[in-house]
Amino acid sequence: MAEHIKPFDAQNLEAICKVLADTNNGLTGTQIGYILQDCKVQDTDPSATKWKRLFNAMVHKQNERQIGNFLIMFINRAMNPVNYSRDKEIFEWRRTELNIVLSFSGFEVREDGKVIKSTKETTLRGARERAGALKSKLEDRKAHIEIYNYCKAELLDENYFHAVLEAIKGLAQRIRNMSGLSLDGAELVNTAFSVKSPILGINALESETDKSEQKGFSNMLVGLFSAIRNPIAHVPKSYWSLSEQDALDILSTISFVHRKLDMTQKC
Repeated sequence: MAEHIKPFDAQNLEAICKVLADTNNGLTGTQIGYILQDCKVQDTDPSATKWKRLFNAMVHKQNERQIGNFLIMFINRAMNPVNYSRDKEIFEWRRTELNIVLSFSGFEVREDGKVIKSTKETTLRGARERAGALKSKLEDRKAHIEIYNYCKAELLDENYFHAVLEAIKGLAQRIRNMSGLSLDGAELVNTAFSVKSPILGINALESETDKSEQKGFSNMLVGLFSAIRNPIAHVPKSYWSLSEQDALDILSTISFVHRKLDMTQKC
């Protein structure tokens, strides 16, 4: 076995086991049993709930050998990318959540699934910033670079609520910059992308199809401001629930709008 690793304390070990054995995204009971056997760790409590089963097995092994190497060995086996060839999202979820809790012990899981040493984190904010889950998933979707210009700090902080708010505010600012207007919201959009007297055109505006597309784009923008920006801007965060999936979908829509703006001309 490689260099001896200091045993993990009970709190960190419990947090790690809860990620690995998460009810929705964790390993199955069968997988836990198989990997324990492969790592030569006694399955001391196979009838317990998944995370307690894994926790008890690891505690017993740590007490027996006075090292934390077996937990790292287990994670390396569990995070082997070969097992995720058809399930990248589960791999990324486990890796992100593991990196948050492992950072407090001075470790992280690389993209190849291997655990390596890293600087130790002392705050939850620092741990989540290092994991950068939301930003990483947006990058996977090839989100438009303009999004990062307005909400980079919020993305790194995993602040879904304010990341979306800042991204939409940034979108409005880009339209103001392009149009020369000082308006906001629906008034800004309807004036800038008017069909009759347009300031900005997403196409040549020559055919009825062109005009229909301009009107549809304008309506979509108004809906984005009305349905997302206005509620977020006027209610406390605790009153407006926003999941990671919702944030990703909204930011992807904003990314699409920015790509359309790339092709927009001043009339």
